[in-house]
Amino acid sequence: MLKRLFLILMLSLIFLHMAEALEIKGPYLDFKDSVIRVSFQFDLDSNYVDEIRKGISKEVIFYIDLFRLWKTWPDEFIVGRKVVRKITSDPMKKEYIATSFDGETLVEKRFNSFESMMKWALNFNDVYLTSLKGMPSGTYFVRTTVESRLRNIPSLFGEIFFFLPDREFKVSSDSGLFRWNESSLEPLR
Repeated sequence: MLKRLFLILMLSLIFLHMAEALEIKGPYLDFKDSVIRVSFQFDLDSNYVDEIRKGISKEVIFYIDLFRLWKTWPDEFIVGRKVVRKITSDPMKKEYIATSFDGETLVEKRFNSFESMMKWALNFNDVYLTSLKGMPSGTYFVRTTVESRLRNIPSLFGEIFFFLPDREFKVSSDSGLFRWNESSLEPLR
């Protein structure tokens, strides 16, 4: 009995240590003239921050999606945005570069400090999601998902060995629910 308890304790400590301290603060919604704007902040684990600081580039993919809530059916995807941010640092040159691509616009920024680069790359303020005009009445919510794919893995490898993980991490967070109809917009929680 004591051995079994010790084994359970050791396994739980191992898995707790493996749990990553990745967190999405938000999403926070702002409604102006039936337009949804989303703000959120992503906090990377210190291990990933150290890797970037040492010069290993990281590509982080952000998904911002609007869903309609159904009681008996799965939630319905309405519209979404995908933003890919690549974070690169060169510790020898003290050069910090971050790029952002949202499907239409590619933005490349150079920074004087590592902290300012990380703040820009992992913070989203007032991102336009969609206009609610013309949408059917219902209960909606916004889901933000952040993921990073493993480096240097060919896509064919991921297709053949589908049972092996192809992501370093994937974290998601949901906003509070809100009810929309053509005459009013009210937050539910």
